[in-house]
Amino acid sequence: NFISKPENRRYTFKFKNVDQLGRYGKIREIESQTFEDPMILALNLFEEREKNIDFLQKLGANDQQIESFYKLYRPLGACTYYIWNQIREHCDGNIAKMFEFVEIVPVPVSESRGTLTGKYAAKDKITSSAVDLIGEESITRLLNIADTDNPYRFDLRRGALARVAGGGIHFADEIFKNKKDLIQVYLGVIQNRTIEIEGFKWPLDTLIIATSNNNEFARFLEEKEQAPIVDRCRVCYMSHNTNYKLQMDLTRYAIGSWEKTTFAGEKLHIDPNLVYTASVAVILTRMPRSEKLTPIEMMKLAAGEVAGEKSLKTLSEVINELNADPDITKRFGQKGLGHRNLGRAIQILLERTETQEGKCMYAGDIFPALETVILDYVQDPNDRVKYFEDLKLAKQLYRQNVLTSIFNAYMDEPDAIERDVMNYVNMIIGIDAKNLGSDKIWTYRDPRTGKLVSLKIDESFINSVEERMGLKTREQKQSFRTTIIKIYGQRIVKDPNYNFMDNAELVKAVTDVRLKSDISGAGSLVGALSNRTNEDNQRLYNRMIDTMINKLGYCKTCAEKTIEYFCTQEDAS
Repeated sequence: NFISKPENRRYTFKFKNVDQLGRYGKIREIESQTFEDPMILALNLFEEREKNIDFLQKLGANDQQIESFYKLYRPLGACTYYIWNQIREHCDGNIAKMFEFVEIVPVPVSESRGTLTGKYAAKDKITSSAVDLIGEESITRLLNIADTDNPYRFDLRRGALARVAGGGIHFADEIFKNKKDLIQVYLGVIQNRTIEIEGFKWPLDTLIIATSNNNEFARFLEEKEQAPIVDRCRVCYMSHNTNYKLQMDLTRYAIGSWEKTTFAGEKLHIDPNLVYTASVAVILTRMPRSEKLTPIEMMKLAAGEVAGEKSLKTLSEVINELNADPDITKRFGQKGLGHRNLGRAIQILLERTETQEGKCMYAGDIFPALETVILDYVQDPNDRVKYFEDLKLAKQLYRQNVLTSIFNAYMDEPDAIERDVMNYVNMIIGIDAKNLGSDKIWTYRDPRTGKLVSLKIDESFINSVEERMGLKTREQKQSFRTTIIKIYGQRIVKDPNYNFMDNAELVKAVTDVRLKSDISGAGSLVGALSNRTNEDNQRLYNRMIDTMINKLGYCKTCAEKTIEYFCTQEDAS
């Protein structure tokens, strides 16, 4: 945890025994309202800078350190400056006695205190006022303070800004939904980096991050008199996440880390394909249409993967072209189903009768859930049409995952398809090797284990895989092999465990060859799994279900549904 490390702790100071000053009634301690660092007090101990420097030198600071301190100099806040001067008068300028009134304390950084991050949410904007941001006069303090001009009468912690003024972050949610006068308060804070009330100033050490939606911001820009506010802000048009690998982490977050249960309190299983399927589905809706790249190619390149012969340069060109559009919504990643929509889809999936009765969040059911979200929450008819098309592509990727699982289950081995993909890659490397004998056995050193491995080159397998990918001529095949070998050479240096499982075309071709060619010799696997009146077919079905449950992370419900889906030709194109 970042804030629990000693080097990341923040400190401030408070004045104690202030009741001895005779001007604060029953108030005994006063903490710096803006959590000022003790070094700020150290740089303001005396009115004259020279006296401060002399004092710091006596404490052991050298010239270089003092210079670095003063680069970060800022004055004390109004109330701490006022109280410090009162203490000076009370102690007749005796610095040793003055220090008896000062205590260094750690800044409370627990999540519930709101000192590390604070937020001013888009709530009831009609009744909101500057008080919510910068504070106001405190009746309680006025009853105790003798001096009416004492700036400590203002309670800055009543506002959202002072609480994070000690190096925290303030989030202004939907800033342009605020009333104009409140936005003007933000302007003053952003421009001067101070809280100012009735002429009193308190310097701030905080980062303000404001959010808005495109429509609200566009309306605000139409009002030309508001230009000074925009001029003083760094506007960043934040796109959706477009990396499906990172999205998988966000999807896990949306599903939740706690153990899932049905409405009846029984344990709920999560299909091992759900996270990937939901992630690629929402990512594809965020991919804009382009003549240079298909949505799937765009998605793969955005995640740093291989997309056939298309390169990152092509993706960069597409992004630059899109980001040159003055219409923000047409830029890369600006449109699509967001995290809230994904959360809604998961909630709909959770509430489905099939989910509750089967006690499993089956991956295939995320598609009707997403369709419901698109129909109910996407207003633009053109966007709806595009998103439905994107879901069709996501279903094809889901089917590819299912084919891989089925093949692994048939082979009774969790990594069977990965092994065959790597066998193909090593075969095309070995087929042209100089030391390949007449027995077609090639020996190479496995980069993962460092051990020597012998592999028999199966040319019929190589040709079958390449024909599945539509490579007919010798030149096409040779060009593809060269590309694969080149990619492998580049990736293996950085990651010895690289396995080409991100190359969907190759994985699909290998899977198809193994499923539809090798297995068809003993009869169609689809036919065997569909027609279980035959005892051998039933035995095969039971064995595959057992492998899926015990080795591949499925439960009985999602294993049966996955095999049932595989036996249909749905989404096969």
